[in-house]
Amino acid sequence: MPSGPHRPRFYIWVLIIGFVIGGTLTSLFRQTLPDSAARTFLTSTWTPTFGPVSMNLLVIDFTLGPLGLHVSILSLVGVLVAYLIARSLF
Repeated sequence: MPSGPHRPRFYIWVLIIGFVIGGTLTSLFRQTLPDSAARTFLTSTWTPTFGPVSMNLLVIDFTLGPLGLHVSILSLVGVLVAYLIARSLF
């Protein structure tokens, strides 16, 4: 198993924490910034979706989705900040 900061779990956690930080910043900026071009640029989101996915397993049938990820400039900044902090700590 790889050691050091190049493990897949490390990057997954950095992405999760970064998107949470970025989502929080986006929400905060939507509430506090006045209507301007900067607010529109920083808080506009792009949402890729996946689904719905239906599965029929003979005994159980379920549908999952659609799943979406809201990506904004501040989400990407959050991922970058989380990566830089995690890299400096580990």
